[in-house]
Amino acid sequence: MPELGAHDVGPCQKVDDGMARVFQLFGKRWTGLIVAVLLPHPVHFADLRRAIPGISERMLSDRLTELAAAGLVVRDVDEGPPLRVSYGLTEAGSALEPALLELGSWAEKHLPGSPQCPSELRK
Repeated sequence: MPELGAHDVGPCQKVDDGMARVFQLFGKRWTGLIVAVLLPHPVHFADLRRAIPGISERMLSDRLTELAAAGLVVRDVDEGPPLRVSYGLTEAGSALEPALLELGSWAEKHLPGSPQCPSELRK
């Protein structure tokens, strides 16, 4: 039986279960952006949609439902009139702030491309 070299170990390594769960949720398009918009404060649905160019109402609704099921987002209904729905982060959702800020800093340094917003409007 031949001996395995160091380069043969890769296929035997398993991805960390926690990392797999994170990317199962955050690997979906729009999810990270939704959480990022909600970091400072709760936001009404329409304002959230406007803050994320290109996302459809259906996709936003689906992602918010997934984030709520994961315990990261809470839905608040103001009966009005008019009826308004806003979304905010739970304690678990807010705890993502350091990681998301670090990812943003990393992107500024390592990912090419120009930012979509002028620097004075970015956090």
